[in-house]
Amino acid sequence: MKRMLSAPEIYPYRESVYFRKSINGLAAIIESDTDLPFASGAVFLFTNKQRDKIKVLYWDKTGFALWYKHLEKAKYKWPTKEQNEVFTLTQFDLDRLLSGFVVTH
Repeated sequence: MKRMLSAPEIYPYRESVYFRKSINGLAAIIESDTDLPFASGAVFLFTNKQRDKIKVLYWDKTGFALWYKHLEKAKYKWPTKEQNEVFTLTQFDLDRLLSGFVVTH
């Protein structure tokens, strides 16, 4: 995943999601809860309640792709729900996040 994808925008979804949801369920969350554009090639990040797993969803012009990562001992630092502004990451931030590092803004 790292450096295999060049995304114009990277959006972490602020709430934890039920991790049995697959592509259609995660896409429905974005469509119903946000005004963010799917067709732009944006990447959407989801995490579980324990914050030790992450799913990465994006549209690649031919269909949706879904990536999954589980941290063995660490937890992902995630933006809180109370923050109202749209939170985006850079490609560098995404690479660090997927490597298990804390991303700060």
